[in-house]
Amino acid sequence: MGDIRRRGVVALGVTSLVAPLTLALGAAPAQAASCTATAGPYQKQVEKFLGRPVDGKQSSADCKAIRAFQTKHGITPNIGYAGPVTWGVMNLMNKQKAVGKNPNKSGKCPVNKGRIACVDLTLQLSWIQDGKKLVYGPVPVRTGRDGHETRTGAKKIYWRNIDHVSTIYDVPMPYSQFFDGGQAFHSAGVSMWNPPGSHGCVNMTKTDAKKYWSLLKNGDDVHVYGRKPGT
Repeated sequence: MGDIRRRGVVALGVTSLVAPLTLALGAAPAQAASCTATAGPYQKQVEKFLGRPVDGKQSSADCKAIRAFQTKHGITPNIGYAGPVTWGVMNLMNKQKAVGKNPNKSGKCPVNKGRIACVDLTLQLSWIQDGKKLVYGPVPVRTGRDGHETRTGAKKIYWRNIDHVSTIYDVPMPYSQFFDGGQAFHSAGVSMWNPPGSHGCVNMTKTDAKKYWSLLKNGDDVHVYGRKPGT
């Protein structure tokens, strides 16, 4: 963040940049763990989500499917157990899908500011709108974990750096667009559903971060609202 300070910006509460721990959670789950034969408390819900026979009983095929999902999204331990974390991710995906192309149905993101980037922490979604017109999205995002929450309220993009590297964690933050102290939109090389979340930044896929970079500029409004599950 030293480069930001040299530009005269007071970076308050720098708690958001993606840490090596965060990357480790999604990078390489332990492959030595055995696949569990135990049915989890959300067995039926998980079976339904994955298109498996819904009988509430753990089979080797069930475990293999659950484990593949856990590995893909960095859920640990990835032993095929249908527990609350795995179901929480799936349930969030269901809710995100149900939003469709009307993410601001509740009207919580202002429509009187022209172009604005909206972040719904509750649904872990972001989009860009211009008045009532949806410009891009909604797209899944990964926001701050418990204790490092992405701060809510009205913000503005104040500094952008396409090749930013965190001077705190020494990790790349491509397509960074800062809107609140050290909190920024940027791409991250983990699943957007990788728990527990970032250190406050709004993580995006590379494709979405590049699109945000092309659509936004310094001075554009950002509005963050809601509360991330688990925080």
